Amino acid sequence: MDAMSDLVTELGGRAGLDQIVEDFYLRVQADPHLAPVFAAADVDRVVGMQQEFMATALSDSGQQSGDSLQAIHAGRGITASHFSAFVGHFVDTLEDRFVDRDTIQAVTQRLGLYLDDVVGGTAEAG
Repeated sequence: MDAMSDLVTELGGRAGLDQIVEDFYLRVQADPHLAPVFAAADVDRVVGMQQEFMATALSDSGQQSGDSLQAIHAGRGITASHFSAFVGHFVDTLEDRFVDRDTIQAVTQRLGLYLDDVVGGTAEAG
């Protein structure tokens, strides 16, 4: 994969990415470590928001505002352990779709940029 490639394109365009996120959330909801984080949430709304976030985060058009991510995730008790499990399920979903290792590595690197915004800068391991 060319380092300048748009990861959304690599993942099948917006329609492909949206389906990946839908499949990924089935894993998240089934994970006893992550399910409580989303227990009070409207899952359809969260999936839609996550599709928008991933489209922005994985495109070459730029990073989503850290402030808005911090506000969305503030007070939810999300730890680095949650974030790691979350990204792990995304990787598993990509592997099930036979996405190549270079693309998966690029996706995880891009998502890793958001760790501090999502966990609120906490060092808590969870």
